[in-house]
Amino acid sequence: MYMSSIPETTPCPPVGIFHFCFINKSPLGDLGVKMLHICLTIILLGFIITQNAVSQNPGNPGTTVKIGLLVQDSSYRSAIHGAELALLEANEKGGPDGRKFGLAVRSMEGPWGTGSKQAVDLIFNEKVWALMGLHDGRNAHLVEQAATKSQVVFLSAWSADPTLSQAFVPWFFNCVPNDNQQAASLYKEIYEIRKYRNIVVVHGNDYDSGKSYVSFMNFVKKSGKPDPLQFNLEDDVQKTGILAEKITESGADCIVLFCTPRASLELIRQIQKIKTEPQVFGPLSILNENELLAQELKFFDNILSVPSGEWPEAENRKFRQEFKKKYGYEPGATASYSYDAMRILIEAVRLAGRSDYELIQKSLKNIHFNGVTGPVRFDEKGNRMGKFEIKKTRNGVPITF
Repeated sequence: MYMSSIPETTPCPPVGIFHFCFINKSPLGDLGVKMLHICLTIILLGFIITQNAVSQNPGNPGTTVKIGLLVQDSSYRSAIHGAELALLEANEKGGPDGRKFGLAVRSMEGPWGTGSKQAVDLIFNEKVWALMGLHDGRNAHLVEQAATKSQVVFLSAWSADPTLSQAFVPWFFNCVPNDNQQAASLYKEIYEIRKYRNIVVVHGNDYDSGKSYVSFMNFVKKSGKPDPLQFNLEDDVQKTGILAEKITESGADCIVLFCTPRASLELIRQIQKIKTEPQVFGPLSILNENELLAQELKFFDNILSVPSGEWPEAENRKFRQEFKKKYGYEPGATASYSYDAMRILIEAVRLAGRSDYELIQKSLKNIHFNGVTGPVRFDEKGNRMGKFEIKKTRNGVPITF
């Protein structure tokens, strides 16, 4: 059982330092991040004041243990299905005191700031026990602020923005390796293990691509290695064929992409026309099956390599079979992380035993969980711990099983 609603509209934020920090990838560094958090806090206080009062607990939770799911937009069906499957399996065992788990879904599509209202609605109107999100980094900041003000646990299952954990918010946890963790794995594989010399980096200007690109380049600069040849995708957005020619003419040993899934696909298609077996690396965010069709993800097969760690074979086989049986298609990376994140939240609720935000947070902080994306534990900042080795992809997921 899950409930959805059409997102309400809110005015766009004023242009100024707030807009500057977000759109231009926080060039002010730590100061920019702090100012970002201050602006978000002011906006969210306005929303929360309209909700009468901030509750420390879900209050009277009724007969259903609700968990709120925030997705980027209504096209994120696999993200919803992954969470829903975990919830259906949990209900076969029953929730705390025999109650059922319920899923309240909200889409964040609409004018900027919609995500704040949707998070606040889930917390105060739906009275969810916890929040889970599969969306971009900008929206993740909005949800994190709402969770902080209400002290509701927020588990991110897709955004890898490393600044989310730098605020030291005890209510925030991340089920995916963040950009810094992924960048460390990419750097090690490319520079230390394979020892590539001619490296080309392509990046986009969207928020998430910018964050992952900066994380990778920071590792290169700290190492003292020469900067790789770099291309801004926006300079050739209408000329991917020309950009592909520039890359191949450079004699690149490997290509590192920090672009949207669609842009990455188009560029790889163009490169394949010239170079049959390019070595391509990139972050997990490229494998978003909600933005690419299954047949399009196959273009990445044995070409694209991403940081993932080991996904256990037996658990994945069972998950994939059950998912396809229920929904009629193969789960991808977002479905896998969504499934794990929901199971983790359900386990934390079971360990807490009752509708107490603080107990749920403590349960999540100390959890040791074995999921389809590998073992899950969190450090003191809420980041996922572990080794995220580089794996090639097939059918839209890392080849680890």
